[in-house]
Amino acid sequence: MHTGLSSNRSVRMTASLSPRQRIWQRFRRNRLGYWSLVIFIVLFVVSLFAEALSNDRPLVARYEGQWYFPLIHTYPETTFGGDFPTPTDYLDPYIRERLSAGRNFALYPPNRFSYDTINYFASAPNPAPPSAENWLGTDDRGRDVLARLFYGFRLSVLFGLTLTAIGIFIGTLTGALMGFFGGRLDLYAQRAIEIWSAMPELYLLIIFASIFEPSLWLLIVLLSLFGWMGLSDYVRAEFYRNRTLDYVKAGRALGLSNWQLMIRHILPNSLTPVITFLPFRMSAAILALTSLDFLGLGVPPPTPSLGELLAQGKANLDAWWISASTFGVLVTTLLLLTFIGDALRDAFDTRMGLLPAGKPRRTEVRG
Repeated sequence: MHTGLSSNRSVRMTASLSPRQRIWQRFRRNRLGYWSLVIFIVLFVVSLFAEALSNDRPLVARYEGQWYFPLIHTYPETTFGGDFPTPTDYLDPYIRERLSAGRNFALYPPNRFSYDTINYFASAPNPAPPSAENWLGTDDRGRDVLARLFYGFRLSVLFGLTLTAIGIFIGTLTGALMGFFGGRLDLYAQRAIEIWSAMPELYLLIIFASIFEPSLWLLIVLLSLFGWMGLSDYVRAEFYRNRTLDYVKAGRALGLSNWQLMIRHILPNSLTPVITFLPFRMSAAILALTSLDFLGLGVPPPTPSLGELLAQGKANLDAWWISASTFGVLVTTLLLLTFIGDALRDAFDTRMGLLPAGKPRRTEVRG
């Protein structure tokens, strides 16, 4: 009896929820995807403060009664009792001793190395294994692996977000135009997309990398030329389906323009493939950047990159800590994005609405 009452109550509560609330409820029901999103956001937010968490400069220092902020200002070595007017090397034992003598002190980040820091005072040859000073060891140039992973993860996520945003904008725009207007516009646009998709993307990247100076923005421009075509097909199909529905016909009868129908009415009802496309597109962008950096066609040195670390691990097989830590970061990032994408796909699936919490969806095998 109580079971029937609670079931009826849950059905009434579900019916009273708005579509967005139902989507969020279905998303939270997928615990793996929900906690993957939480972990990914926490990791990304923490990486935004990489300069304050992993740096070879103190956050703040007090020397001979005066306060200094080396993190935001470059001081010459003479400021702290050195002999040369060059930028201060805070890893120098003499500078460390000066900053800790008497009432002087310096507050360092948890990891005292930046992504391009070379410790000339290291006690072990490079690449050095993990130690108390370098928690994940150093690469073949003496740079801290943990710092390069920290900064490289942030660069990869920002690159993926930028490339995903550009791809979604272009793909949604082209798909909407083809699906709404159809006819010759759709026919010519489809043939143009087929021709453009047949272009060898890797060869074009190699050609442009040999002509122009490699940079992050060059990679974004080149990869953006190809990263929108997959989404445009899904948006085109959604606009084709929605433009024949009654609410669009009613809007035409009320005198709404084509752009008003597309932006205000059809687009909000066609966002399901766009949103579910986000995590998978980010995964593809991060993997593309890593692959290009591994091949030497990516960002220029000394920019921190996961692909460059994997290339170092391949060149130094005895330095297992380089490839192992980089592979772990890359796999964890891609897994989190994959779980988020699966949860978003289930959240926008209206057939999931009546499933009890914690019950997995049955996988259908279609021929």
